[in-house]
This record gives sequence, structure tokens and C-alpha cells, in this order.
Amino acid sequence: MDFALGVIIFILGLLVSIALHEVGHLVPAKRFGVKVPEYFVGFGRTLWSTTRGETEYGIKALPLGGYVRLAGMYPPARRTDGRNTLVEEARAEARADLRPGEEHRAFSALSVPRKIVVMLGGPLMNLAIAAVLLTVMISGIGSVPAYTTTIATVQECLPAETAAACDAPPAAVAGFRPGDTVVSWGGVPVATWADVTTLIRDGGTAATDVVVRRDGAEVTLSVAPAEVERPVYDDGGAPVLSDGEPVTELVPYVGIGPRTVLEPQPLSTVPPVFWDITVQTVSLIPQLPVLLWDVVESLVTGEERTGGVLGPVGVGRAAGEIASASSASYGLEARVFDMLGLLVSLNVALFAFNLIPLPPLDGGHVAGAAVEGTRRTLARVAGRADPGPVDMARVLPLTYVVVTLLIGMGVLLAFADIVRPVTF
Repeated sequence: MDFALGVIIFILGLLVSIALHEVGHLVPAKRFGVKVPEYFVGFGRTLWSTTRGETEYGIKALPLGGYVRLAGMYPPARRTDGRNTLVEEARAEARADLRPGEEHRAFSALSVPRKIVVMLGGPLMNLAIAAVLLTVMISGIGSVPAYTTTIATVQECLPAETAAACDAPPAAVAGFRPGDTVVSWGGVPVATWADVTTLIRDGGTAATDVVVRRDGAEVTLSVAPAEVERPVYDDGGAPVLSDGEPVTELVPYVGIGPRTVLEPQPLSTVPPVFWDITVQTVSLIPQLPVLLWDVVESLVTGEERTGGVLGPVGVGRAAGEIASASSASYGLEARVFDMLGLLVSLNVALFAFNLIPLPPLDGGHVAGAAVEGTRRTLARVAGRADPGPVDMARVLPLTYVVVTLLIGMGVLLAFADIVRPVTF
């Protein structure tokens, strides 16, 4: 049940991310006067829709993306040979939403800067979502693990080098339980786990009274630490060596481990982390063909996938494993942190992927607008006539090729994520 819940949470997060991505296109388009007949999340059969003003808003059956239909995406043809070509059909369909006198409301009629704003609105919305979620993770939940005075684990056996058989450690003999919170040790109040470890080390092996809070009541336990051999560490945390061998010492040992919590960090720590995540994700885009080839190799050779690119199925599986992981030290706080981390990665990936300068991706339209702006600037400087908008309808054959490749990539990743899933 927990696994299914994790998958459902991921799907909802994906749908919200897609919906807000399309809002990033919708709002500036409407602000600039573009006619927007449709706003849909998903593809295929319509599950639900409602019309507000001139726009139909709805949800479709396949949650594999979304779209905002902008009227007049392609400019009218400057010249045509009269044949009913695929390009002319697409051009006519794109302008079918415009009634006579509404030609100025076509997307193609926008200025270059406004076209770029509309097309970048979606990817930038994903980037904004990622920034908000990362802020919640780092400054709301916390990103730095810190020990508490609450016991998470009670060891079942003394360390192997101390006893040949599984002898119960002092904590188990004394009756410590996971969930106990240490109040005092040997009569000394404790505030941090460092206080506990210091008092154990300094107290030797004599029996000591320990007060713990259990189920709202204070319970006194008596524990006599055992003496075990442990490595010696320097001030930097590195093991001390002698003739290449670790130096050890006999120290008091009880056999308890602390529960960790995540400590919130200042807001100033968010931007550097966000920058690193974004740069790393964007840098993966040029490597995408190599990463996909690695996926193909793993399917052919049967090699284990230990990383690389994941599809929605793989990310959904990761979300399910986060929700269903069984560990006393992996609590709700850590699960929420990791789930939000998946959504941060998803939104940064949507941002980076949509910037690829190929149609029908947003980056392809941004590239077209940039070419249009360059042409018009050069024409103005040279004193030539305005060449007009770039006709993106002419690159429709490339668009269909890219769409075919995207579908193929999706099918490949889905198949690999099912047959040869990544080992986390």
C-alpha cells in the first residue's frame, strides 16, 4: 500500500508540474492578447473540461504531458502553389481559431521579445517550482542530519571482535528500547547525543543509572557498559594508523544508536545548491544520446543499471520505494525530504529538456523567434524591407521527426525501467 501511495504522490506531483508549466505559457499569452482556445493536461480522450471565456480547460486520459493551443502559431503563407500539402493543412488549422478581424491575436503576430516570453514561461515555471520545493526541503524540513537524544536502535549482539557468540550488549540487558529519550546519564542531565557519548566514555564500566522518557513517563534503568576495542580517530575524523594498521583502544560500550533529524538551514544556503542542481542537469542534456545508448547496452548485454537516465516509470518506482522503505532510522521527515527531492529533479529536468532548440519543444520556438529577431535586425541595419516572421510551419517535417524520436525515447526508457530497473 505504501509503495502505491508513493507512486500516486509522484503522479500527482508530475501532473501539477505539467499543469503549472502550461500556466507559464497561458498567462503571458493571454496578457499579450493571444487567443487561447484550449488548455489541457494530458493527451487523448477528454476526461473532464469546462469553458471559461474563450478557453476550454480540461484533463485528458494520458498524463504524459499537456498543451496550450495558441491561435495562429504559424503565419499566413506569403505564397502558395495551391496544393493541399501537410504544411498548408497545419497552417490552416493553426489559424482556424481566428475569426475575421482577429488576425492581430495570432501568436505569430507577436513581437520577438513577447514570443520568447510566452515560450520560456513554461520552462521558467518548472524552474520556479523546483526553487520553491528546494527551499522547503533545505530551510523548512532541513538538509543536515543531526543526532537527537532519542534512541533509534538497540544492538542485539556485542561487536564480533569482542565475543565469539551473540552475547547481548549492556543496553539490551538493561532494557533500553527504541524510542526511549535519554534524560540523564549517571545523574547528569543531557541535552545532546554528544553529552551521552561523553558520559559513556568517561564513566567506565561501572553500573550507572540512566533516566529515559518512555511513553510520557520517566523510567530509570541500570546499565554496566562493556569494554570493547574500537579504532582511534584523529581530530579530522580519519583513523589513526601505525605501520599501516588502524590503532585501536578499549572503550566503554553500551550498544545504542541515536535517532537523526534534519536541521533546517538558512535561506542563504539554497541558491548555491539550486545553481549546482540546475547546472548539473543542463550539462546532462548534451550527453543524452550517450546515456540512452547505455540503456540500450544494458538491455542487450543484461548488465545491471546502477544510474543514468530514468523515465517516468523509473522515477515512479523510486517514489514507491521511498514511501515503502522499512527502516527505524528513515522516518516521515526523511521520506518527505526525498520525495520533494524527486520532484525538484523532475522540474529541473523539465526546464532543461524543454530548452533543447528543436521543435516542438519550447526551445525550438525560442530558437525560431531568435532567428526572426536576428533577420529583422540585420534587414533594418542594411536598409532592407522587413522579412516578416519566421515561418515555423516550414520545419514541420523536422517537428514530426523529433516527436517520433521523443516517443521512441519514452518507450525505450519505460521498457528498460520495467525489464532492467536501476538499482538504487
